[in-house]
Amino acid sequence: MHNFELQHIIDTELQVLRYRDYAPNGLQVQGRSEIKKIVTGVTACQRLLDKAVELQADAVLVHHGYFWKSEPQTITGIKYQRLKTLLSNDINLFGYHLPLDGHPILGNNAQLAQRLNIEMDKREDITDLLFKGSLSEAMTALEFKNLLEKILHNNQSSVLFCGDNAPEVIQRVAWCSGGGQDFIETAALQGFDAFFTGEVSERTIHIAREYGINFYACGHHATERYGIKTLGEWLARNYNLENIFIDIDNPA
Repeated sequence: MHNFELQHIIDTELQVLRYRDYAPNGLQVQGRSEIKKIVTGVTACQRLLDKAVELQADAVLVHHGYFWKSEPQTITGIKYQRLKTLLSNDINLFGYHLPLDGHPILGNNAQLAQRLNIEMDKREDITDLLFKGSLSEAMTALEFKNLLEKILHNNQSSVLFCGDNAPEVIQRVAWCSGGGQDFIETAALQGFDAFFTGEVSERTIHIAREYGINFYACGHHATERYGIKTLGEWLARNYNLENIFIDIDNPA
């Protein structure tokens, strides 16, 4: 498959033009024109790029790519080394950020719902990244913490939990993968029993306590692992591409 054809396929499926994002979505670094093997991963870090070189991949497909609005425009340091690895090995880099968070089936948040057995509420706007739904069965706040750790961290105690003044039993939940902690106030005002996301800020705990909503910070990487994995599997299944998902461990 031609690299620009692959970009068109993913752009169309993820409806990238509907999003205002912090980085370009699509083909970020051009490599060889013909693509047969793709390496997928959460972030285009050096370890992932080195693995792509080792596997002789034609393209790397990630959720966190390059050229963020807040980053320096100069190509120095690790940015230089990463780009050098891609360019010297003629490897394409594709990055999809918010469109991969919002997709109703392949996206990070939809995949979290599937794995946690949450029935998602109907969404009118795919660019609204505060997802809402109901657990298939009500459970205590601590049982939900255990479920998050089982699914996202292989039963390791890695989820930060605040349940002060919050309901002991959870049924209605809201969530946003990655750095979505500031959606907590909206979730609380809309009456949800719990809100979970990837990251936590100092202010988040005070908001959770004062609104009386259960809050869970599950890790940015952990909450955004499944979207890119599922997108790669979808491409392999529908377009006869070889896909290899590489999970570079990151506790944050």
